[in-house]
Amino acid sequence: MFSKRIAIDLGTANTRVYIPKKGLVANEPSVVAISVEDNRIVAIGSDAKEMLGRTPDIIAASKPLRNGVIANYRITEALLKYFLNKITGHIRLFRPELMITVPTGVTSTERRAVIDASIAAGAKKVYIIRAPIAAAIGANVPISAPAGNLIVDIGEGTTEVAIISLGGIVAQNSVRVGGARISSAIAEHIRKKHGLVVGTQTSEEIKKKIGSATALDKPKKMQVRGRDVVGGLPKTIEVSSTEVTAAIKERLEDIIMAVKSVLEQTPPELSSDIIDRGMIITGGGALLKNIDKLMTKVTGVPAYIAEEPMLCVIKGAGTALEHLDEYVRSVVTNK
Repeated sequence: MFSKRIAIDLGTANTRVYIPKKGLVANEPSVVAISVEDNRIVAIGSDAKEMLGRTPDIIAASKPLRNGVIANYRITEALLKYFLNKITGHIRLFRPELMITVPTGVTSTERRAVIDASIAAGAKKVYIIRAPIAAAIGANVPISAPAGNLIVDIGEGTTEVAIISLGGIVAQNSVRVGGARISSAIAEHIRKKHGLVVGTQTSEEIKKKIGSATALDKPKKMQVRGRDVVGGLPKTIEVSSTEVTAAIKERLEDIIMAVKSVLEQTPPELSSDIIDRGMIITGGGALLKNIDKLMTKVTGVPAYIAEEPMLCVIKGAGTALEHLDEYVRSVVTNK
C-alpha cells in the first residue's frame, strides 16, 4: 500500500498521532506560539506549551482548538502540517490518508473545517470518526454487537456521552465542559476565597494532586503560589482537597446532567444492557480521583475507568483505520 494511513486525535489539550501496526507515535500539546509582528509561527507542541503565560508582548501562545473544534483555521492547519511533517517527512511521495476524531456535537460546518484543514495540510483522503465511538473501540468495547454500551469521554474541552449499539450512536449528548472548565473553577475559587491569582498550569497541578470528585477520607493539602489580588506581590497559601471538591462540584454536576440526559433517551431494551455492563469512563477527566464512585452513586449505573483512559480515543481511531472494512458504518469520509 503506497498511501500511508495516519490517525489523529485533534484534542483541545493534546494532539495524538497513531500509525496502524506501529501504535502511538506522537503525543504533544495542541499549542502554537505566533510572532505578533509578522504572524509567523515560532513554536508548536511541547515547546509552545512552555511559553503559555510566559510570553512577551511580541509572542502570543494559544490553543487553536476550543471545545474540541477549530477556533483558528490557519493555526490548526499549521498544527496538522507540523505533525504530518514530523511523521512522514517534509518531502512526501504519497499523500497520507487521515482518520480524525471530532466531538459528537460538532456541526457540519465544523466537521467540514476539520476536513479542509487536513486536506490543506497534505492529506489525500480524510475519514471522520466521532470521539465516543473511537473511545469505545479503544476501550475494547464490542461496538458492533446488538447491545447497549454507555461511554463517557471527559476531555479537556468537552464531555461526550453516548449509547453505542450495532456500530452507531443510539443516544448522545455533548457538553462543552471538561478538564479546562474544572481547572478554571479551581482557579476562580482560589481567587475569590484566598485573594490569589493562579495560572492555568497551577490550577491543573492542584486538580491532579489533590482534586477529587468526592470528599477524601483523609483530606490532602498543598502549597500554592500565585499573585496577591490586592498587593500584586507573590504570595503562598495552603489549599485543601475538601475545598477543591467543593469548587468543582458545579462543573461535575454539568457532566452528570449530560449522563442522565442520555440515560433518559435510552430505549428500554438497551437500558438493561447498560445496568449489566455499566458505563466506561475515558479521557483525561477519568483520572480525577473518585469520578467513578461519584458517577455510580448519582446514576445507579456501575462506572468503570478504562485502561489508559487518555489514549482510548486515539487507539480507537487507529484501530478503526486499520480495520476500515469492519468499522465503515462508524466513519464519515470526504468522498
